[in-house]
Amino acid sequence: MAEKKNRIMRRRLRNAYLSSIISISLVLLLVGIAAMLLVNARSVSDYFKENMQVSVMMKTEVSDEQAMALLPRLEEMPFIVGTRFVSKEQGTREMAQMLGDDFLSVFETTPIPASIVLNLKADYVSSDSLAMVRARIEREPMVDEVVYQQSLVEDLNVNLGRISLVLGVFILLLLFISFVLIGNTVRLSLYDRRFVIHTMKLVGATRGFIRAPFMVTAVFQGLFASLMAILMLVGILYVVRREFSQLFEVFRLDLLLWVVLIVVAAGLAICLLSTWLSVYRLVRLTKDELYY
Repeated sequence: MAEKKNRIMRRRLRNAYLSSIISISLVLLLVGIAAMLLVNARSVSDYFKENMQVSVMMKTEVSDEQAMALLPRLEEMPFIVGTRFVSKEQGTREMAQMLGDDFLSVFETTPIPASIVLNLKADYVSSDSLAMVRARIEREPMVDEVVYQQSLVEDLNVNLGRISLVLGVFILLLLFISFVLIGNTVRLSLYDRRFVIHTMKLVGATRGFIRAPFMVTAVFQGLFASLMAILMLVGILYVVRREFSQLFEVFRLDLLLWVVLIVVAAGLAICLLSTWLSVYRLVRLTKDELYY
């Protein structure tokens, strides 16, 4: 009879730990996804900034060949990451698509000059830096003006700042929810062992001695749950990369190591803290309180 009761108890404990690890790993998966967004926040911001275009308009009398000769000098400038030459003919075609084929009928010669489209480094996509870039390029004799959308730059920086703030609040909220959920899961799994803890108290075990095996279990529990969460996250990233490869022009996989460290650290920290608090409460229970 006693052996059967022990088997039932062991089975209940095993099921409790298994459900606890599954619950923790699912929560840590959400932490991993949030961490992936966090460590790539700068990459996403840089991607949008470096895809904003600045147009360098040549003077009307400058030929395509002369404009192309300026390309090497622009590419040597430290704030430029990419250039694209737009000939007079190509510029005319693009303008005709926007304004209609008849827009040239009022001109004797094409008014569309050759131009060069620039992509700047992300650090230079701000109002002050762009003013400096414009002044530097407009010193070139062949350049008529440098054109960019000032309002777009301001909106881009404001919106990226708002997105970063929302992401930060979301991650803090997620960590709080994770702590509450994992804490409840750990507390429920330890509650079945409250009589064992009470028996250890009766034979004179100190709180540190009682807490030690549970803390060791929490370490393994956190590591195993973290491993499961990381494997699920890698699987999700593999599917996303296969189906939406364009996303990985923004997301950097070399930062995945930081995500792994964040998930493992979160798993260990939350499991250890939750276990410590749960054991602390159980140790303080009186004999009468064990039954409620």
